[in-house]
Amino acid sequence: MNNSVTEKIGKIITKARESKGLTQSELAKLLSTSQSAVARMEKGEQNFTTDTLSKVSNVLKKDIITLSKGELNFKIQGNTKLSGEISINSSKNGAVAILCASLLNKGTTILHNVPHIAEVERITELIESIGVSVKWFNQKSLEIKTPKEFNLKNLNIKSAQRTRIGMLLLGVLSHFVPEFRYPTAGGCNLGKRTSNPHFLGLSELGVQVEVSPKEYISRVEGEIQDEVILYESGDTVTEQVLLRAARLDKETTIKYCSANYMVQDLVCFLQKLGVKIEGNKTTTLKVHGLKEISKRIEYTISEDPIECMFYITAAIITKSELLIKRCPIEFLELELYKLKQMGLNYKVLDSYKGSNNHVELADIKFFPSELTALEDKIECRPYPGLNMDNLPFFVLIATQAKGRTLIHDWPYEVRSEYYQMLNSLGADVIRADIHRSYVTGITDFRAGKLTCPPALRPAAILMLAMLIADGQSELRNVYSISRGYESVAQKLNSIGAKIEKMVSF
Repeated sequence: MNNSVTEKIGKIITKARESKGLTQSELAKLLSTSQSAVARMEKGEQNFTTDTLSKVSNVLKKDIITLSKGELNFKIQGNTKLSGEISINSSKNGAVAILCASLLNKGTTILHNVPHIAEVERITELIESIGVSVKWFNQKSLEIKTPKEFNLKNLNIKSAQRTRIGMLLLGVLSHFVPEFRYPTAGGCNLGKRTSNPHFLGLSELGVQVEVSPKEYISRVEGEIQDEVILYESGDTVTEQVLLRAARLDKETTIKYCSANYMVQDLVCFLQKLGVKIEGNKTTTLKVHGLKEISKRIEYTISEDPIECMFYITAAIITKSELLIKRCPIEFLELELYKLKQMGLNYKVLDSYKGSNNHVELADIKFFPSELTALEDKIECRPYPGLNMDNLPFFVLIATQAKGRTLIHDWPYEVRSEYYQMLNSLGADVIRADIHRSYVTGITDFRAGKLTCPPALRPAAILMLAMLIADGQSELRNVYSISRGYESVAQKLNSIGAKIEKMVSF
């Protein structure tokens, strides 16, 4: 690592420390090091190991590697058996929607069980840039205080462009800013993903959005309807219209909603704010909005069924005995039922309510199993169907099931293209068309060097595939994975994986 790189990293650490209001001594204490060591870091006089950069990032809640335009890579040893137990973190999709929703509250919002992932960091950067105070405490808790007025002129354009979910601010900020501009959204590259359903829903509630190649222009104008029929039963579309309806001083009925896990989490949060919402867990929501919301509330974010499916897949393909705790069972029932039909052996040991007294959790033990391909195609559907984010895991699982599996990924045009990257590791995946793939198992995987695709779940299955490859593999530029999985290498290593993090600049 040359001097120009270490100096650049030092400046980023200094800026991040000062933005947190920490002295060098206070940062040193949090890092369990000396003040002089922190001073050397900030002057660029110290070489940084991957572990040091990760530790500093965790303490300052900033991705130092990404900010310094570095690249995080994984070196993964294959033929790995896993064992022990692991607990599921809170959900990315629930956390980022609730972070956006917290801006509806003019009081203090305390969020617990917030995941340390890149997507959360992008949203906190976004809302901080417009004047919101965001403070971490107790490792995984956030205190959020909104300003008297939001300063959209200071909006962090780069952060907005890197996350699609930031679009939810269109619905939120419409209550406070009659007209504003917002950059077009980023996120996973999965094919054509129109935002038109968002704009149609908002237009029914008095918000018109003009679209240009680089930005959205939001204006509060037009009639506000009593009933909104959603153009599609999308998760973020439902959240968008919910956030607009929450602070309208009237009753709004929203039909054809998603009832997926992140929507249920958002509904529970809004109810904590005092918004009366009827129909949670159904496709019709009746929202009794509030003109003003100003109260101190605390809310705990629910666990992530998609992260849970990640570790279920890890247990299956490595043929390991593994206990997975805090599984949000009601959002995994269909996945588990299909896996049971394929031959998966598992046992639910305990069931209980989550910390927010809403989500149903279970501790599940998985056992080594011999799988057989299903005769029927495997496809995703809106909830309560098989989760769209969980379908890619079935592609990898199918490589370890005897027979041929048809995967029908109808929502996205590009995602099936990424599944073929498994062929570089020895899989037999044939792309029949842009939506359908045939997977033949059982195949042995070989080691390889791959760069993560710009899509979270396809990147995740490449990482898991390398756990069973013969030899040592390298997965480059794992930012896509860090968007949605907290401390994924450390968690896998805690149950027996051998993953080394490497940084390149």
